[in-house]
Amino acid sequence: MKHGFLLIDKPIGPTSHDVVDMVRKNLHEAKAGHLGTLDPFASGLLVVAVGAKALKVIEFFNELHKEYEAIVKFGSVSTTYDSTGVIEEVPMKPGVSQPDLLQLRTIIHDRFTGSVEQIPPPYSAVHIGGQRAYMLARKGVAVNIPSRTVEISSCDIVSYEYPTLTLKVACGSGTYIRSLAHDLGQLMHTAAYLDCLRRTKVGEWKIEDAKLPKDIDWTDVIPLKEVMKSFPSIELDDAQSADIKLGKKIPLEIKPDTVAWNEGLPIAILVPSKDGSRTAHARKVL
Repeated sequence: MKHGFLLIDKPIGPTSHDVVDMVRKNLHEAKAGHLGTLDPFASGLLVVAVGAKALKVIEFFNELHKEYEAIVKFGSVSTTYDSTGVIEEVPMKPGVSQPDLLQLRTIIHDRFTGSVEQIPPPYSAVHIGGQRAYMLARKGVAVNIPSRTVEISSCDIVSYEYPTLTLKVACGSGTYIRSLAHDLGQLMHTAAYLDCLRRTKVGEWKIEDAKLPKDIDWTDVIPLKEVMKSFPSIELDDAQSADIKLGKKIPLEIKPDTVAWNEGLPIAILVPSKDGSRTAHARKVL
């Protein structure tokens, strides 16, 4: 059985779960899952873990930075903050002019880079009282979603001709580009929603190296041993490897989440024991 990551160029329309199902069918491999959802209206890079061993390491890639190309439309508001919602034109307030390029650059630099307080959209997967926010919103229930701190390392204007603004955004996990578009409209004393979104990068993986779901085969899967090369690593002998696979501790001083290798293959992800014994044990056996 092969195990590794697959770079998919998700088209507009299918859900991320739909794409994973396509991967399962095309590769005849039941064990598959993705490293971060893309909304159905969005396209771009979706990283899919293939094989049981690859699924075990997904949690170690939850905090990867991502990059997006986003098209924002001014002058209208959307119930979902994107093009899939009910869109209503909002007349310009008296005395308020269309946002100009200098204003946008200043606001984006001051309010949408660095550590940013952001409220997720009402139609999002955030849990509110044990339920998904979008489930409550669909029932017409008003939801009070608390703000969260997200990291936006850069937000650059690619082009602008009112009402269309194109942005390139690099951000941390958990950032909602839909909220960024909505909030930008509010700060410019008008309205805005996210019209189009394409993810171009996840960690070091780029959209240029991705394939459409219909075009993939096993030769496109990045082997797990390549995926794990960026982690701290240590080579174990056969006896140490056997003990780790049995859940035993071994005398070893390591950094957290160190990949243990044996004969050129990753066999486990190790963590230091917390009992002060200068030993290590497996957090995940691969």
